[in-house]
Amino acid sequence: MKPVNSRVLTIVAIVLVIGGILFLALAGYLRPAVGVATEPFIAVQRWITTRIIALNDFINFPRDVTNLSQQNAELQQQVSQLESQIVELQQQLSQAEVLYALLDFARARPENQYIASAVIGRDPSPFLHYIIIDHGSDDGLQHGMPVVTEQGLVGIVDAVTARAARVQLINDPDSVVNVYLQSSQVLAQISGSVTSEINLLMVPQNAKVPINELVLTSGLGGGFPANIVIGKVTSIHKLETDLFQTAIVQPVVDLTNISAVLVITNFKPVDITPLIPSTTP
Repeated sequence: MKPVNSRVLTIVAIVLVIGGILFLALAGYLRPAVGVATEPFIAVQRWITTRIIALNDFINFPRDVTNLSQQNAELQQQVSQLESQIVELQQQLSQAEVLYALLDFARARPENQYIASAVIGRDPSPFLHYIIIDHGSDDGLQHGMPVVTEQGLVGIVDAVTARAARVQLINDPDSVVNVYLQSSQVLAQISGSVTSEINLLMVPQNAKVPINELVLTSGLGGGFPANIVIGKVTSIHKLETDLFQTAIVQPVVDLTNISAVLVITNFKPVDITPLIPSTTP
């Protein structure tokens, strides 16, 4: 009987110990002890994990760098393509705006007939002021036809080929246009210069010329239709000893940045030179 009793007592003791441990574990009393006991194992596991991650990064790093470089190159190419498309769209929008403005100008003045033409060249000489347009005699253009934009006068057709024409700008040294001042109705002339300035000439001494006075074509001389805007007076030069006043005119058209023009095709210039008395003895 004694061996049986001792075995039973041992089993009971083991059960009680296990039950006590479970009770303490469930009650949370063993957490500090468990934490202390498992800390070395957790540290070893953390160390192994970091080394595995580092090894994986070391093995895959060249591949990642190659992929990133390729993706970066593709993105840069896409950005370049988008920038080119934006520039092209902006140019198309700008050209469309110019053409719409010219169309509105032509519709507002139905008494004239027009041919719209793009500027395809400019005289390289710093002393001459000409532009080349992409319409010529095949399109009905002739020497002497006035050239305008929706803002005002540009110049006159100076030379023509079958498919192109040369336009003399109003700021060319050889350009002379008969004009009048809007408010005072004073007749005068404008002439270009080597420096691209437009000079107002032949203004009577007694005429009052205010700053910002509007200058328009007079139609005299037969070279241009009347009432085409040219520009505004920006400065006046007057000396009592001179026969006439002079002034500087700022053109309403930016003559250095013209992309498209209108040629007035139904205006026929009149050469009145033979009718003007000669001043030579």
